[in-house]
Amino acid sequence: MSQKKPLAMITGSSSGLGLELAKQFAQNGYDVAISGSSDRIFEAAETLREYGIEAYPLKADASTYDGVEDFWTFVSKLDRPVDAAVLNVGVGLGGAFVDTDLDDELRLISINITGLVHMTKRVVKHMISHKNGKILIVSSISATQPTPYETVYGPSKAFGFSFAESLRQELLETGITITALLPGATDTNFHSNAGMGSSQIGSSKKNDKTLVAKQGYEALMNNEDHVVGGDAETKQIAIDNRTIPEPVKAARHAKQARLQNEKK
Repeated sequence: MSQKKPLAMITGSSSGLGLELAKQFAQNGYDVAISGSSDRIFEAAETLREYGIEAYPLKADASTYDGVEDFWTFVSKLDRPVDAAVLNVGVGLGGAFVDTDLDDELRLISINITGLVHMTKRVVKHMISHKNGKILIVSSISATQPTPYETVYGPSKAFGFSFAESLRQELLETGITITALLPGATDTNFHSNAGMGSSQIGSSKKNDKTLVAKQGYEALMNNEDHVVGGDAETKQIAIDNRTIPEPVKAARHAKQARLQNEKK
């Protein structure tokens, strides 16, 4: 019976928004192949199986070429067409650029940009051979503005948004659709993991991760170009960012993202 279900693959799905996205697919009858960097990915699989579907977990390091390739090989060995792919792996890094560690920044780039391109290449070539498929690329509302004190993170997400928009146009006649999800600040461990717990953003009210995941899933199913994930206020920020001058947005974000021990 499981072979009759569609298959979705979701990267970065051991917890947080990735797990919530996987739940959306499970609730809608998809089997899921999921990856994460810790043993929590196996606990996530157990949670997802409660929806009556099969979950295939793999622990993999998304910061390395081999880690990305290992997950794609794992999915390929299921010998099933991938009907939907959620490319959600991403990390943040807060702090003044002069103080942050270069190795941390290069790791961020390897995950948020290099890993995204790598996995998308594998997925697109697979879907092209089946002339069918849906891809959700998780970017961020940060893609719509400068992000001082997250000075490498924001541009990495701007790459993801532009990448999704560009690839969507290329694939218009192929049967494959691309949708970008731009979440606002969401109630996950993202900001604390990025070392931004003492920032205004880190301590502010967050969007509900289940809502954001549902919005992303529905946008993907409806073949929307992109969707801003979050409440009405978050969506208005994205609209305003289209016309607010870049220096004004940069100053606003600097105030929100600066850590308490950083000087103005």
